[in-house]
Amino acid sequence: MRTHRDGDGGQVAVEFVGMVPLILLTLALLWQVVLVGYTYTLAGNAADEAARACAVGDDGPAAARRHIDGAWSVSGGECGAPSGGMIHVEVEVEVPALVPGLGGLFPVTAEAGAVYEEDLDP
Repeated sequence: MRTHRDGDGGQVAVEFVGMVPLILLTLALLWQVVLVGYTYTLAGNAADEAARACAVGDDGPAAARRHIDGAWSVSGGECGAPSGGMIHVEVEVEVPALVPGLGGLFPVTAEAGAVYEEDLDP
């Protein structure tokens, strides 16, 4: 005697288990995109702060590091020679891989400039 099975019990569980890796991968990729965008924002802010510091004769690299969270690695910010009344600074920040502080995927470079406030006393 044959029995006929009309039910599809467990089908939802099987489909869910099959979709979980795809959902997690999508969330990880979206998180990585957020980290890339945030790193660009941090790099731009650090370059602005380094340029402002250099414009008044302060330490540019220290100003850049002050405005970057410890999980991001930053380099640059050195004060160059003023050109045309402006001082330009370049800062490089590494984009973290999924978790800030764990390695870097690629560097993000930001440039900024500020009016050089030279001493006008004779």
